[in-house]
Amino acid sequence: MAHHVSAPHPAPPPGPGTDDVRSHPRVLEPVLLVILVVLAAVGAIIGIDLVSELGISANTSVVGALVAMLIGRIPLGFLRRMRSVHRQNLAQSAISAATFASANALLTSVAVPYVFGRKDLVWPMLAGAFIGLIVDAWVLYRAFGSRLLPADAAWPPGTAAAETIKAGDRGGRRALILAGGTAVGLAETLFSLPLSAAGVAFLGNVWALMMFGIGLMLRQYGPDLFHTDLGAGYIPHGVMVGAGIVALGQAVHLLIGRRERKRQAAAEETRTAAVLADPSVAYTVDERALRLSLIRGYALFTAGAAILAVLGGLIGDMSPLGIVGWVLFAAFAALVHELIVGLAAMQSGWFPSFAVTLIFLILGLAIGIPSVPLALLVGYVSATGPAFADMGYDLKAGWLLRRDHRPWDPFEREGRRQQFLAALIGFAVALVVVAVAWRSYFGQGLIPPVAKVYADTIKSGLSDPDAVRTMLFWAVPGAAVQLLGGTRRQMGVMLATGLLILTPQACWLVLGALAVRVGYRKLRGPAADEELNLVGAGLIAGSSLGDSAQILKT
Repeated sequence: MAHHVSAPHPAPPPGPGTDDVRSHPRVLEPVLLVILVVLAAVGAIIGIDLVSELGISANTSVVGALVAMLIGRIPLGFLRRMRSVHRQNLAQSAISAATFASANALLTSVAVPYVFGRKDLVWPMLAGAFIGLIVDAWVLYRAFGSRLLPADAAWPPGTAAAETIKAGDRGGRRALILAGGTAVGLAETLFSLPLSAAGVAFLGNVWALMMFGIGLMLRQYGPDLFHTDLGAGYIPHGVMVGAGIVALGQAVHLLIGRRERKRQAAAEETRTAAVLADPSVAYTVDERALRLSLIRGYALFTAGAAILAVLGGLIGDMSPLGIVGWVLFAAFAALVHELIVGLAAMQSGWFPSFAVTLIFLILGLAIGIPSVPLALLVGYVSATGPAFADMGYDLKAGWLLRRDHRPWDPFEREGRRQQFLAALIGFAVALVVVAVAWRSYFGQGLIPPVAKVYADTIKSGLSDPDAVRTMLFWAVPGAAVQLLGGTRRQMGVMLATGLLILTPQACWLVLGALAVRVGYRKLRGPAADEELNLVGAGLIAGSSLGDSAQILKT
């Protein structure tokens, strides 16, 4: 992937400053605001329904974009403004934020103390999870467009949402290709074929996705090849631990390494002409701003953990030193969790939130954190990551839709700001939906399956004395692969992500699509990229629609 020249501005400023900025739609436009709230409510309901009844979550970005397109074609004057691709982008940002917030962040988090038998901690956990959710999204908003989380990275679901919106706006051959891919992706849900995996392979980094495919293959065929289930016994968790530690070290080195900065400066000099031709490929967040964002993110996570400790009554259950240690560890786990999940999501469109949270749960057991504080810690950590990844997807979609605007920089920054505000609306609606619905859902036994796993693991403790030893052993190859791939490819994280997923035949779809991608590019040249991007976006969009439609079956 190409290196870019840093833009002169370190981070997205909060306010508009030119007519071009003011031309970007605002979430507080009355009609748009009503549409965003309604879509967010629909997304939140879809999210809690799917995660509680089926244990899955769906990316509803494409659903929001399609609804916004349909609204824009209603022959009423005040609705025609919804034909703007930027308003449609705000719509898909709000509904997807609400979906992931309600399902992956809020309902799953509050279910942990509930299943653990501490119903009195549900409301404190909801407050703590909401704080973690907001901080999670804020960190991504401030870091997106940096060298660590570049806008021109894959972010596959974001590309799918953007291509759907553009095809609906422009029509023509692009729309036909996208519609064909969407139809195939939607049809695959009827046969339970994971064609979205093939779609991702047309969009992401080839090396990262090759390791992802290898991980999927090892997980599926491990029992036949090695007479061992590589998904059992914390093997993939160990690989993720090693890869995650190295990924964290690579991020730190990216921020403070002198030799790395010199190498980057030399590479940037050679890219000046490219940036002048297309300013959208410039980094909008430099290393200093990224460093400050991560430090402030840790401070905010620390404050959120402290509030949760007070609301959860931990002050009376732990020593002052234990409280301080718990708060600092919870904040560290939340920050590392969101970074690992975000890097995996950036490359593949999958985020291994469950696995990384489980790693910190096991580490908490190993260092002797009491059960109730550990349940709250797990709920807090699990609230981070999904919103980080989803915000990346949405900002990627917005970046693709805005990149042709001139002057680009102020318009892009204001667009990101409006998307962040749209996400906050989605989060607020999701909070209300979960606060109203959790009693009814839990009372019917509709509890997210991962929450049961967390609670059961805490109750049983480390019944397997070899669990930590196994994780440490398998951390070595995970670290080696991650080190070999470097920051851009995230090969170790992607290998671990593949090992964690047991989806029959997904490995063949990923590796086969990569082979088609390489061969088709040799045949067609650079023109192949746009065509395959449309096909991949269509497959992902169709799969997302199929996942969302499963709510009709429940």
